[in-house]
Amino acid sequence: MPRLEVLKALGDNTRYAIYLELARAPRPLATAEIATTLGLHPNTVRPHLERMRDVGLLAVEIDARGEVGRPQHRYSLTAEAPSLGLEPPPMPVLAGLMTEVATLAGAGPTEALEVGRRQGTATALAYRSAPSCLEALVTELDRLGFDPAVGAADDAETAVVAFAHCPYRALAEAHPDLVCALHQGMVEGFVASMGDATVADFCNLAHRTPCQVAISPR
Repeated sequence: MPRLEVLKALGDNTRYAIYLELARAPRPLATAEIATTLGLHPNTVRPHLERMRDVGLLAVEIDARGEVGRPQHRYSLTAEAPSLGLEPPPMPVLAGLMTEVATLAGAGPTEALEVGRRQGTATALAYRSAPSCLEALVTELDRLGFDPAVGAADDAETAVVAFAHCPYRALAEAHPDLVCALHQGMVEGFVASMGDATVADFCNLAHRTPCQVAISPR
């Protein structure tokens, strides 16, 4: 990556602000999301994203999601992009080490489910005033970086929440029994604590990609 081109690209105040948002984000961001956060028009943001992409700072993925109109372009920093002192916290490293420890200690899906349920139950306390379990769950999953997308199941009353982005995908692929069970437990504990819905089905990496959960009203 040419250093001079990178410095020129980040020398613009607007591009620098966009770059910071992407560096801090737990998942790839769409143009509209960046524009909303920074109070800019998407047409203003788009050429800046393309400029940074041209010099190798950004990667883009196309997300159709079955929507009408043009597919969404979601941007993230490339592996070679400078972090500018915004390296992610050491949690991914710690999570990987703890997963190895759990494996060596003989923990399995049953233990992971239980730990996840306790965490999900505790997390739900902050959403007691939410209009519904579904809205609260989507908000929490988005906060964690799963980029949830809501759709409908064959049963009109059941909502399907797909996890379009997994912030722990590498860990989940290496240790699906632990990581996916932990996530399932968190969702189940959260939904049970909210009280107005139930988990009808949970599909992890072993079943489909992207993973998803089906939520039915009580």
